[in-house]
Amino acid sequence: MFENFKAVEVQVRETSIFVRWSGSGPPILLLHGFPQTHLMWRAVAPMLARDFTVLCADLRGYGRSGCPPSTPDHAPYTKRAMAQDMVTVMERLGFPRFSLAGHDRGGRVAYRLALDHPDRVARLAVLDVLPTEVAWGRADSRFALGYWPWVLLAQPEPLPERLLAAAPEAVVDNALSDWGSPSTVFPREVKEAYVEALRDPAHIHAICEEYRAAATLDREHDRADRTAGRRIPCPILVLWSAHGGLETWYAETGGPIGLWRDWSHHVEGQALNAGHFFPEEAPEQTAHALSGFFAAE
Repeated sequence: MFENFKAVEVQVRETSIFVRWSGSGPPILLLHGFPQTHLMWRAVAPMLARDFTVLCADLRGYGRSGCPPSTPDHAPYTKRAMAQDMVTVMERLGFPRFSLAGHDRGGRVAYRLALDHPDRVARLAVLDVLPTEVAWGRADSRFALGYWPWVLLAQPEPLPERLLAAAPEAVVDNALSDWGSPSTVFPREVKEAYVEALRDPAHIHAICEEYRAAATLDREHDRADRTAGRRIPCPILVLWSAHGGLETWYAETGGPIGLWRDWSHHVEGQALNAGHFFPEEAPEQTAHALSGFFAAE
Protein backbone atom coordinates (compact mmCIF):
# COMPACT_ATOMS: atom_id res chain seq x y z
CA MET A 1 0.00 0.00 0.00
CA PHE A 2 3.01 2.30 0.35
CA GLU A 3 4.87 1.51 -2.86
CA ASN A 4 8.25 3.31 -3.05
CA PHE A 5 8.03 4.33 0.61
CA LYS A 6 10.95 3.49 2.86
CA ALA A 7 10.28 1.98 6.29
CA VAL A 8 12.38 2.82 9.31
CA GLU A 9 12.21 2.57 13.10
CA VAL A 10 13.63 5.60 14.86
CA GLN A 11 14.79 5.32 18.46
CA VAL A 12 13.61 8.16 20.67
CA ARG A 13 14.29 8.66 24.35
CA GLU A 14 11.79 6.13 25.73
CA THR A 15 10.75 3.97 22.80
CA SER A 16 10.88 3.48 19.04
CA ILE A 17 8.69 5.11 16.39
CA PHE A 18 7.80 3.42 13.11
CA VAL A 19 7.86 5.67 10.03
CA ARG A 20 7.26 5.32 6.31
CA TRP A 21 8.55 8.07 4.03
CA SER A 22 9.01 8.98 0.39
CA GLY A 23 9.13 11.87 -2.05
CA SER A 24 11.19 15.02 -2.33
CA GLY A 25 10.63 18.65 -1.56
CA PRO A 26 9.46 20.35 1.65
CA PRO A 27 8.86 17.82 4.46
CA ILE A 28 5.37 17.01 5.75
CA LEU A 29 4.66 14.76 8.73
CA LEU A 30 1.28 12.96 8.77
CA LEU A 31 -0.15 11.66 12.06
CA HIS A 32 -3.07 9.24 12.45
CA GLY A 33 -5.99 8.91 14.84
CA PHE A 34 -7.92 6.17 16.69
CA PRO A 35 -8.43 3.31 15.95
CA GLN A 36 -6.07 3.70 13.03
CA THR A 37 -2.36 3.56 12.32
CA HIS A 38 -0.19 5.26 9.69
CA LEU A 39 -2.06 3.11 7.15
CA MET A 40 -4.85 5.69 7.12
CA TRP A 41 -2.62 7.84 4.86
CA ARG A 42 -2.11 5.06 2.27
CA ALA A 43 -3.95 6.99 -0.49
CA VAL A 44 -3.17 10.58 0.52
CA ALA A 45 0.57 10.16 1.11
CA PRO A 46 1.52 9.02 -2.45
CA MET A 47 -0.35 11.99 -3.92
CA LEU A 48 1.43 14.44 -1.62
CA ALA A 49 4.77 12.75 -2.31
CA ARG A 50 4.67 14.09 -5.88
CA ASP A 51 5.59 17.52 -4.50
CA PHE A 52 6.72 16.96 -0.92
CA THR A 53 8.79 14.65 1.23
CA VAL A 54 6.04 12.82 3.11
CA LEU A 55 6.51 10.97 6.39
CA CYS A 56 3.79 8.84 8.01
CA ALA A 57 4.45 7.80 11.61
CA ASP A 58 2.75 5.53 14.13
CA LEU A 59 2.22 7.36 17.41
CA ARG A 60 3.75 5.76 20.48
CA GLY A 61 1.44 3.02 21.67
CA TYR A 62 -0.12 2.57 18.24
CA GLY A 63 0.62 0.38 15.23
CA ARG A 64 4.25 -0.69 14.96
CA SER A 65 5.64 1.89 17.37
CA GLY A 66 6.72 0.97 20.87
CA CYS A 67 4.76 1.11 24.11
CA PRO A 68 6.89 2.64 26.88
CA PRO A 69 5.83 2.01 30.49
CA SER A 70 3.33 4.49 31.86
CA THR A 71 3.10 6.19 35.24
CA PRO A 72 0.19 6.89 37.63
CA ASP A 73 -0.28 10.38 36.16
CA HIS A 74 -0.21 9.03 32.55
CA ALA A 75 2.56 11.50 31.62
CA PRO A 76 4.33 9.17 29.12
CA TYR A 77 1.16 9.24 26.98
CA THR A 78 0.45 12.95 26.98
CA LYS A 79 0.39 14.73 23.65
CA ARG A 80 3.44 16.61 24.92
CA ALA A 81 5.43 13.37 25.15
CA MET A 82 4.13 12.20 21.77
CA ALA A 83 5.00 15.54 20.20
CA GLN A 84 8.54 15.28 21.52
CA ASP A 85 8.79 11.85 19.87
CA MET A 86 8.01 13.42 16.52
CA VAL A 87 10.46 16.29 16.95
CA THR A 88 13.18 13.73 17.63
CA VAL A 89 12.13 11.56 14.69
CA MET A 90 12.15 14.46 12.25
CA GLU A 91 15.47 15.76 13.55
CA ARG A 92 17.14 12.37 13.18
CA LEU A 93 15.80 11.94 9.67
CA GLY A 94 17.22 15.31 8.69
CA PHE A 95 14.14 17.54 8.94
CA PRO A 96 14.57 20.03 11.79
CA ARG A 97 11.70 22.18 10.44
CA PHE A 98 8.61 20.77 8.76
CA SER A 99 4.88 21.06 8.23
CA LEU A 100 2.48 18.56 9.71
CA ALA A 101 -1.08 17.31 9.51
CA GLY A 102 -2.84 15.31 12.18
CA HIS A 103 -6.19 13.56 12.11
CA ASP A 104 -8.17 12.87 15.29
CA ARG A 105 -5.65 11.91 18.05
CA GLY A 106 -2.82 12.81 15.69
CA GLY A 107 -4.31 16.28 15.38
CA ARG A 108 -3.90 16.72 19.13
CA VAL A 109 -0.28 15.69 18.94
CA ALA A 110 0.19 18.06 15.99
CA TYR A 111 -1.15 21.20 17.65
CA ARG A 112 0.70 20.39 20.88
CA LEU A 113 3.91 20.11 18.85
CA ALA A 114 3.22 23.51 17.29
CA LEU A 115 2.69 25.03 20.75
CA ASP A 116 5.69 23.42 22.45
CA HIS A 117 8.09 23.67 19.50
CA PRO A 118 6.94 26.63 17.39
CA ASP A 119 10.30 27.02 15.68
CA ARG A 120 9.94 23.50 14.23
CA VAL A 121 6.60 23.94 12.47
CA ALA A 122 6.12 25.80 9.20
CA ARG A 123 2.43 25.02 8.70
CA LEU A 124 -0.14 22.99 10.63
CA ALA A 125 -3.27 21.15 9.46
CA VAL A 126 -5.73 19.73 12.01
CA LEU A 127 -8.31 17.26 10.69
CA ASP A 128 -11.72 16.78 12.35
CA VAL A 129 -10.44 17.85 15.73
CA LEU A 130 -10.72 20.67 18.27
CA PRO A 131 -8.27 21.45 21.08
CA THR A 132 -8.62 18.93 23.89
CA GLU A 133 -9.68 21.39 26.57
CA VAL A 134 -12.22 22.95 24.20
CA ALA A 135 -13.74 19.55 23.46
CA TRP A 136 -13.92 18.52 27.11
CA GLY A 137 -15.08 21.95 28.25
CA ARG A 138 -18.00 21.91 25.81
CA ALA A 139 -18.84 18.22 26.22
CA ASP A 140 -22.53 17.34 26.49
CA SER A 141 -24.68 14.26 25.96
CA ARG A 142 -24.12 14.40 22.19
CA PHE A 143 -20.38 14.36 22.74
CA ALA A 144 -20.50 11.54 25.32
CA LEU A 145 -22.64 9.32 23.10
CA GLY A 146 -21.04 10.22 19.78
CA TYR A 147 -17.39 10.08 20.88
CA TRP A 148 -17.63 7.22 23.36
CA PRO A 149 -13.87 6.43 23.44
CA TRP A 150 -13.21 9.74 25.23
CA VAL A 151 -15.29 8.63 28.21
CA LEU A 152 -14.90 4.86 28.10
CA LEU A 153 -11.17 4.55 27.45
CA ALA A 154 -10.31 7.21 30.04
CA GLN A 155 -11.79 5.09 32.84
CA PRO A 156 -9.35 3.58 35.38
CA GLU A 157 -7.71 0.31 34.40
CA PRO A 158 -8.40 -2.52 33.89
CA LEU A 159 -12.00 -2.09 32.65
CA PRO A 160 -11.32 -0.39 29.28
CA GLU A 161 -8.34 -2.65 28.62
CA ARG A 162 -10.48 -5.74 29.21
CA LEU A 163 -13.25 -4.45 26.96
CA LEU A 164 -10.89 -3.63 24.08
CA ALA A 165 -9.14 -6.99 24.39
CA ALA A 166 -12.44 -8.86 24.37
CA ALA A 167 -13.81 -7.36 21.19
CA PRO A 168 -11.27 -5.50 19.02
CA GLU A 169 -13.26 -6.30 15.86
CA ALA A 170 -16.39 -4.73 17.34
CA VAL A 171 -14.49 -1.58 18.30
CA VAL A 172 -13.04 -1.09 14.82
CA ASP A 173 -16.31 -1.99 13.06
CA ASN A 174 -18.29 0.44 15.22
CA ALA A 175 -15.85 3.31 14.71
CA LEU A 176 -15.55 2.87 10.96
CA SER A 177 -19.29 2.45 10.43
CA ASP A 178 -20.66 5.02 12.90
CA TRP A 179 -18.15 7.81 12.28
CA GLY A 180 -17.53 7.17 8.61
CA SER A 181 -19.77 7.54 5.59
CA PRO A 182 -22.22 4.63 5.16
CA SER A 183 -21.15 4.18 1.55
CA THR A 184 -17.45 3.78 2.33
CA VAL A 185 -16.01 0.28 2.15
CA PHE A 186 -12.71 -0.07 3.98
CA PRO A 187 -10.37 -2.68 2.45
CA ARG A 188 -10.34 -5.94 4.38
CA GLU A 189 -6.57 -5.85 4.88
CA VAL A 190 -6.76 -2.34 6.33
CA LYS A 191 -9.49 -3.26 8.79
CA GLU A 192 -7.53 -6.34 9.79
CA ALA A 193 -4.45 -4.21 10.40
CA TYR A 194 -6.44 -1.87 12.65
CA VAL A 195 -7.90 -4.83 14.54
CA GLU A 196 -4.49 -6.48 14.88
CA ALA A 197 -3.13 -3.34 16.53
CA LEU A 198 -5.83 -3.73 19.21
CA ARG A 199 -5.03 -7.37 20.00
CA ASP A 200 -1.75 -6.72 21.80
CA PRO A 201 -2.14 -6.06 25.55
CA ALA A 202 0.74 -3.56 25.59
CA HIS A 203 -0.82 -1.50 22.80
CA ILE A 204 -4.28 -1.73 24.36
CA HIS A 205 -2.96 -0.38 27.65
CA ALA A 206 -0.98 2.34 25.88
CA ILE A 207 -4.03 3.54 23.95
CA CYS A 208 -6.10 3.68 27.13
CA GLU A 209 -3.32 5.61 28.84
CA GLU A 210 -3.35 8.09 25.95
CA TYR A 211 -7.07 8.69 26.51
CA ARG A 212 -6.52 9.01 30.27
CA ALA A 213 -3.83 11.59 29.61
CA ALA A 214 -6.24 13.50 27.36
CA ALA A 215 -8.77 13.68 30.21
CA THR A 216 -6.19 14.96 32.72
CA LEU A 217 -2.71 16.28 31.91
CA ASP A 218 -3.47 17.25 28.31
CA ARG A 219 -6.28 19.47 29.57
CA GLU A 220 -3.95 21.03 32.12
CA HIS A 221 -1.39 21.77 29.42
CA ASP A 222 -4.04 23.42 27.26
CA ARG A 223 -5.33 25.51 30.17
CA ALA A 224 -1.80 26.65 31.02
CA ASP A 225 -1.29 27.81 27.43
CA ARG A 226 -4.56 29.72 27.41
CA THR A 227 -3.79 31.35 30.77
CA ALA A 228 -0.36 32.42 29.50
CA GLY A 229 -1.87 33.74 26.27
CA ARG A 230 0.25 31.38 24.23
CA ARG A 231 -0.81 30.99 20.60
CA ILE A 232 0.24 28.88 17.63
CA PRO A 233 2.28 31.24 15.44
CA CYS A 234 2.18 29.32 12.15
CA PRO A 235 -0.77 29.23 9.72
CA ILE A 236 -3.42 26.60 10.50
CA LEU A 237 -5.68 24.72 8.11
CA VAL A 238 -8.80 23.25 9.74
CA LEU A 239 -10.59 20.47 7.87
CA TRP A 240 -13.64 18.69 9.21
CA SER A 241 -16.40 16.30 8.20
CA ALA A 242 -19.54 17.90 6.79
CA HIS A 243 -21.47 14.94 8.26
CA GLY A 244 -20.02 14.92 11.80
CA GLY A 245 -20.47 16.72 15.07
CA LEU A 246 -17.99 19.49 14.34
CA GLU A 247 -20.22 20.69 11.51
CA THR A 248 -23.22 21.44 13.76
CA TRP A 249 -22.41 21.23 17.47
CA TYR A 250 -20.39 24.44 17.70
CA ALA A 251 -22.24 26.70 15.25
CA GLU A 252 -23.01 29.33 17.89
CA THR A 253 -19.27 29.90 18.44
CA GLY A 254 -18.32 30.14 14.78
CA GLY A 255 -17.78 26.43 14.25
CA PRO A 256 -14.34 24.80 14.10
CA ILE A 257 -12.70 27.85 12.51
CA GLY A 258 -14.10 30.18 15.16
CA LEU A 259 -12.86 27.97 17.98
CA TRP A 260 -9.40 27.51 16.47
CA ARG A 261 -9.07 31.31 16.08
CA ASP A 262 -8.81 31.47 19.86
CA TRP A 263 -5.52 29.61 19.40
CA SER A 264 -4.05 31.32 16.34
CA HIS A 265 -4.38 34.51 14.27
CA HIS A 266 -3.90 32.60 11.01
CA VAL A 267 -6.73 30.10 10.54
CA GLU A 268 -8.51 28.93 7.40
CA GLY A 269 -10.49 25.83 6.57
CA GLN A 270 -13.50 24.04 5.22
CA ALA A 271 -15.78 21.04 5.65
CA LEU A 272 -15.25 18.06 3.38
CA ASN A 273 -18.15 16.04 2.03
CA ALA A 274 -17.26 12.79 3.78
CA GLY A 275 -17.35 11.19 7.22
CA HIS A 276 -14.85 11.44 10.06
CA PHE A 277 -12.32 9.31 8.19
CA PHE A 278 -12.21 11.60 5.16
CA PRO A 279 -8.49 10.99 4.45
CA GLU A 280 -9.56 7.41 3.68
CA GLU A 281 -13.05 8.13 2.34
CA ALA A 282 -12.14 11.12 0.15
CA PRO A 283 -8.36 10.98 -0.35
CA GLU A 284 -8.34 13.16 -3.48
CA GLN A 285 -10.23 15.97 -1.73
CA THR A 286 -8.03 15.66 1.31
CA ALA A 287 -4.78 15.63 -0.65
CA HIS A 288 -5.90 18.60 -2.75
CA ALA A 289 -6.71 20.67 0.34
CA LEU A 290 -3.48 19.74 2.11
CA SER A 291 -1.28 20.23 -0.97
CA GLY A 292 -2.64 23.72 -1.67
CA PHE A 293 -2.18 24.77 1.94
CA PHE A 294 1.33 23.35 2.37
CA ALA A 295 2.50 24.79 -0.94
CA ALA A 296 1.44 28.33 -0.02
CA GLU A 297 4.09 30.85 0.96
